[in-house]
Amino acid sequence: MWSGPRNISTAMMRSWENRADTFVIDEPYYAYYLSQNDLQHPGRDEVLQAGEVDSEKVSRGLIHDTSGSCSIYYQKHMTHHLLGSIDRDWMESVTNCFLIRDPKDMIISYHKVHSDITSNLLGLHQQKEIFEYVKKMTGEIPPIIDSKDVLMNPEEILGKFCDRIGVVFSGEMLSWSKGARDTDGNWGKYWYKNVMNSMGFNKYVPKTEEVPEKYIALYEESYKLYQDLHKRRIR
Repeated sequence: MWSGPRNISTAMMRSWENRADTFVIDEPYYAYYLSQNDLQHPGRDEVLQAGEVDSEKVSRGLIHDTSGSCSIYYQKHMTHHLLGSIDRDWMESVTNCFLIRDPKDMIISYHKVHSDITSNLLGLHQQKEIFEYVKKMTGEIPPIIDSKDVLMNPEEILGKFCDRIGVVFSGEMLSWSKGARDTDGNWGKYWYKNVMNSMGFNKYVPKTEEVPEKYIALYEESYKLYQDLHKRRIR
């Protein structure tokens, strides 16, 4: 699942992990991504020390790591973590899906925890590029779901999404117990507070705030990218 930040990507990971037939991995390329720049993310040193910084090892694991009791391997990816230096051959062996969100909501949410948002951090350019790559690779429109649609009607949208990727929908995906998970990245304590306190998908609440003036140009640029994916979403 290819997503940008400040989406419902962690809640979606919870949803899938709650299935008895699914195991998950949380942002497997994050340590490698940080090793290639000097971004001062919360817990940077912890992520680098505990994570795998060999991207080839990560990629091999994404197609070869298995759990004997599970038939589904759910991978939560951030689009901006897929740097150009990462070989993409592994992507031919998985079903690549896309989770999108209105960049207005992304920017307003991200602005509260990060003081300098850039196009690269939002990941929409990367998401669109990965989408086009997968479309060309498969000859098909990859599955896309919008976070707003999921929050407004999780059972219907997840049901249609499961049908699209050939998986039987399970009601286990609609709720989960509070708290952290062993499968959460060690950065979860900085970013996952809302999800850790949740027991399911929160109801969609429109944001009443406006995009900060300094990010208007970024929003307008990002919205065009979002619109192109939004019109092809599962609905």
